[in-house]
Amino acid sequence: RTVREAMAHHAPPTRKGRQLKIYYATQVRAEPPTFALFVNDPQLVHVSYERYLVNALRDEYDFTGTPIRIFWRARRREDEER
Repeated sequence: RTVREAMAHHAPPTRKGRQLKIYYATQVRAEPPTFALFVNDPQLVHVSYERYLVNALRDEYDFTGTPIRIFWRARRREDEER
């Protein structure tokens, strides 16, 4: 929910003529807070947008002074699994 709201407030920038799409996010570890974000292409993520999302998570969940890790994962498609 927090990532979706952050995206609605500030859309991801385009890179290489393509738009970053974040399909879903999940917290995978608690110490340190670690999140996996499933996207269309991890190479489209700009460091400034990652920093923006980290700050949005930090503000929402009071992670002041705590390192937050984000892993960007390409979404696997069902046709690629076959």
